[in-house]
Amino acid sequence: MALVITGASLLGETTADLYVDDAGMLVDEQPAGAETIDADGLVALPGLVDLHTHLREPGREDAETILTGSQAAAIGGYTAVLAMANTTPVTDTAESATRVWELGREAGLVDVQPVGAVTRGLGGEELAELGLMNRSRAGVTVFSDDGKCVHDARVMRRALEYVKAFGGVVSQHAQDPTLAGSSACCHEGELSGRLGLPGWPGIAEEVIVARDVMLARHTGSRVHVAHVSTAGSVEVVRWAKAQGIDVTAEVTPHHLLLTTDLLTGYDPTFKVNPPLRPQEDVDAVRAALADGTIDAVATDHAPHARHDKEHAFVDAAFGMLGLETALGVVRTVMDDFTWADIARVMSVNPARIAGLGSQGQALAPGSPAHVVLVDPDATTTVDRDASASLSRNNPWHGRSLTSRVVHTVYGGRVTVRDGALA
Repeated sequence: MALVITGASLLGETTADLYVDDAGMLVDEQPAGAETIDADGLVALPGLVDLHTHLREPGREDAETILTGSQAAAIGGYTAVLAMANTTPVTDTAESATRVWELGREAGLVDVQPVGAVTRGLGGEELAELGLMNRSRAGVTVFSDDGKCVHDARVMRRALEYVKAFGGVVSQHAQDPTLAGSSACCHEGELSGRLGLPGWPGIAEEVIVARDVMLARHTGSRVHVAHVSTAGSVEVVRWAKAQGIDVTAEVTPHHLLLTTDLLTGYDPTFKVNPPLRPQEDVDAVRAALADGTIDAVATDHAPHARHDKEHAFVDAAFGMLGLETALGVVRTVMDDFTWADIARVMSVNPARIAGLGSQGQALAPGSPAHVVLVDPDATTTVDRDASASLSRNNPWHGRSLTSRVVHTVYGGRVTVRDGALA
């Protein structure tokens, strides 16, 4: 159905009407018989794009499904998400990637773009079907063993060389396993010692980031640094960009706001990988997002069933929810950001990094109608029990966040109306 969005403030700058034709494209003139959305007082942004989402399907449909994750994404203003490969079975073949893509199309609420594993079974030894996944119907361009680090430099080099041939990118979970092993769960420092929690030092992230940018320079390929969390990693990425190395980076909403001090109550909701860091690291990643050293905000939305999360802190699963709250967190934290800045780090840059040509486009005739309409003055108090996700490991429960997604339009179709699934 054709659509007219009236009185929207485009990127918070100019007020205009948006016209959408029956094919879901933005056009110059108002189409006949169009549905109307009154966007007076609302800011229009290109639909948000998440580079880092865990949808758990196949294998852990008790925690999330592609449908419920897509619903959470739409409510959060997203029109595209990249689904990480650490499913059961792992997304490491053309067939498995195509299946994730098909389930996303069946849900029909956002573009669900599968991320392919770098190595078979996330084992870190043998490359997965990188070329076949790229040539599949899913057209995979981003590859990651997220949850595990591609710690072998030889394997990482081979992966970078392989994906260069078709313009792919390797997204690295930077965690040296010899410096931060499987039991590490808290930023290494005075607090981890006082709490008796195994430490995860910042250097375990930084040495992998440093190695990988040098491998990217050597191979002439692209590397993307997932969930940057330390000031040291920011320094490395900033240096690499100054050298002309093809590196991009993301930061999560939780690493922009939450600090390791929250762990004093041993609440497993706040157990995440990489761990929450001290305030000085939070300040560094905020500054890096503002100056463009960090390119994008990515949620690392990681739902878990209660029986996996509700344990003693050391034994609980890593991860927290993020899709429905990301925009509000960024608006709350980055108070100097314009709406154009938010579009840059939450839509334009993520779409560019992932090679999603139909996403992150200007709100102008000829572009697909992926639009989110936001009330900039609203204040929302997060209620974990109101989430569209199947899981409840929400670190933002009870917090007040700035702004509210009112409507989401995906390919010309309204998926969220007045804050609820349409």
